[in-house]
Amino acid sequence: MSTIREIQDEIVSEFEILGEDRESTIFYIMELGGNLEEFPEEEKKEENIIKGCQSKVWLIADEHDGKIHYKADSNTDITKGLISLLIRVLNDRSPEEIIQAELNFINRIGMGNIIGSQRSNGLAAMIQQMKRYALAFQTKLNT
Repeated sequence: MSTIREIQDEIVSEFEILGEDRESTIFYIMELGGNLEEFPEEEKKEENIIKGCQSKVWLIADEHDGKIHYKADSNTDITKGLISLLIRVLNDRSPEEIIQAELNFINRIGMGNIIGSQRSNGLAAMIQQMKRYALAFQTKLNT
């Protein structure tokens, strides 16, 4: 399995191919959302919504063999694509890896310029929630 750094480098390379074409970049992000694992309908409830996102984003996490597995969905294609990028980087990692992960790919691909400040705040909220899950599982595993 690739490291968090290697996966971030892959993502940066993919976005570099698109160059400065904002429309293609947004379309690509939206396309990535289609790669998300099926999200259970019964989990689309208020307690699984990430607070601070402009769109609705549902996120759940399970722990198996010390690794955290995320599932997510959103009511908008671009947000679904953004959460899919985060899941690609952080999925099936130990809580420690997730908590310590420096997600530099976001700045390296100029995501703030692509999605604007509202969605940038939502992206930060998604990262915080994923790290909160990791912290909760780390606490649980260490007791």
